[in-house]
Amino acid sequence: MEMTGAQALSEEARYRLLVESITDYAIYMLDPKGIVASWNAGAERIKGYKSEEIIGRQFSVFYTPEDRAVGKPDHALQTAASEGRFEAEGWRLRKDGTRFWTHVIIDPIRDPSGSIMGFAKITRDLTERKLAEAALKSSEQQFRLLVQGVTDYAIYMLDRDGKVASWNPGAQRIKGYTPNEIIGEHFGRFYQEEDCASGEPQRCLRIAREAGRFETEAWRVRKDGTRFRAHVVIDRITDQLGTIIGFAKVTRDITERDQTQHLLEEAREALFQAQKLEAIGQLTGGVAHDFNNLLAVVIGSLELLRKRLPPDQQAGSLLDNAMHAAQRGASLTQRMLAFARRQDLQMTPVDVGRLINGMIDMLQRTLGPSVIIETEIPQALPNVRTDANQLETALLNLAVNARDAMPEGGSLTISVREEGSPADNHSDTGRFLCLSVADEGEGMDAETVAKAVEPFFTTKGVGKGTGLGLSMVQGFAEQSGGRLTLTSRRDEGTLVEIWLPVADEQTDLEATSALPFDDRTGPGALRVLAVDDDALVLMNTTAMLEDLGHVVTEAFSGDAALELMREGQEFDLVITDHAMPKMTGMELAEALRAHWPRLPIVVATGYAELPQGNVLNLPKLSKPFDQAQLEEAVVTAVSMHRSM
Repeated sequence: MEMTGAQALSEEARYRLLVESITDYAIYMLDPKGIVASWNAGAERIKGYKSEEIIGRQFSVFYTPEDRAVGKPDHALQTAASEGRFEAEGWRLRKDGTRFWTHVIIDPIRDPSGSIMGFAKITRDLTERKLAEAALKSSEQQFRLLVQGVTDYAIYMLDRDGKVASWNPGAQRIKGYTPNEIIGEHFGRFYQEEDCASGEPQRCLRIAREAGRFETEAWRVRKDGTRFRAHVVIDRITDQLGTIIGFAKVTRDITERDQTQHLLEEAREALFQAQKLEAIGQLTGGVAHDFNNLLAVVIGSLELLRKRLPPDQQAGSLLDNAMHAAQRGASLTQRMLAFARRQDLQMTPVDVGRLINGMIDMLQRTLGPSVIIETEIPQALPNVRTDANQLETALLNLAVNARDAMPEGGSLTISVREEGSPADNHSDTGRFLCLSVADEGEGMDAETVAKAVEPFFTTKGVGKGTGLGLSMVQGFAEQSGGRLTLTSRRDEGTLVEIWLPVADEQTDLEATSALPFDDRTGPGALRVLAVDDDALVLMNTTAMLEDLGHVVTEAFSGDAALELMREGQEFDLVITDHAMPKMTGMELAEALRAHWPRLPIVVATGYAELPQGNVLNLPKLSKPFDQAQLEEAVVTAVSMHRSM
């Protein structure tokens, strides 16, 4: 069936209508020389020209000057003519001179004989896509620069199997591998051998694969084999369809942070221990003070009772047992006060070498034949300023500890050397003697050494030690102005050092200028004012003084004692307790000296402390005291009064 002319015209009109109605594409005709022959609405919208402005003009007007300079318009037509099609993307120009990115297709139009009648040209505006691609490329480049610029974090990719796919400078700095050395290798080489053996790398990837993320802190290994503490994050990476394509891994070296945290925790623990020991010291000192008062009553009463009872062997034995128990209690309180740094020290110049040599026979008898004592004591050592009796007790304590650490026997070495300051505390200045006691015993591990000087800590078993031995020695050393150091290793023995300051000979010569007790003259019967807030202690003190032939008046407080003095009562001596409420013994002594400057005064105390310097230079009577010590204090006070 043949198509009529009206029908053909109608078909052509429909195609023209279709082309001219398209606005998203520029569709137009060129003649063989590239002159624009038709123009649709899409071309007008995209390029900005109306049909009357562009038809008849060379299509090269759409090209940039640089493209025209290299002949790109002619090349496009020649390629379309020779190859049957030209397709490309590139920058083009709108009427207003702005650029836009295009996708261009040029097809040749031929007549039935095959001759080129012109070209059909389709142009699409891809500027938005181009800008998006450029933005994406820029973002990717910036991200790459960001990752490559990070040196504090190892940031790298793993493929699905855990092999390293990328490597940033931070990874190289932290782990030590260059990209060429590590890319393509499994990330398990960063783990410790035991972690690899237990399947830890695979477990990490499995958790990241299933949960989307894995995070931990653990030890990792550098290229050189050294370990570092790492904070690790592994994130799952998927494509648009949700398929896992690999993992992103970020590792941070937190070794220094962990070390700082560890040091902080150690400092906190040390502070806690110091606070705990301070609290125990306060409690111990208070308990020892009250216990000293009770022991003073027991010891004094037992002495007086012995004098009053008729001779009886069984009663005498019972009294001896009671006295021995009371004296052991007094020894225990001395240890407690030593731990609390409150024991009463009689500070005098002490020849340490002479003291040790004088103790050797006693030490050998105490330790037994299985322990061989060796000494290393240089000649002409300077004196130290300390309490000789307490130093002997400390040395005996250390020797007994050493013997107990050598159940099969062994060598015990006691040595002395002069040093500038204790090695573990360079803040101390001056000269020191270091007295050391070393044994060949079973030694202690680090944990035991750390606890060894804590009060009531013992390794001797239940009932075999008070746990106050070393803490007492430490307290004695520190109260003397020195310190104690302890070094030990399991199966290698123990070394204990007591550091004591060298004596100031001139000061100590003045402090020891008083006559010895044996050379003093007894005072005869005295009128004594006894002051103590504890009724039991006061009654006991009065009884011992009266037994010595003195006349005693009692007062239960400092105010009561002053009131008696103001009433005009006359006394030859005042004996007062120091630790009393409202007015201490030293405060009472100061008030008495202000009005009765020549009155002898004795201060009794269960502590070491009196007000700093003891400016009144009063005789001090340490609790618990027996009748002989009380008598010595009375004679000392009266002798000092006579020499004024």
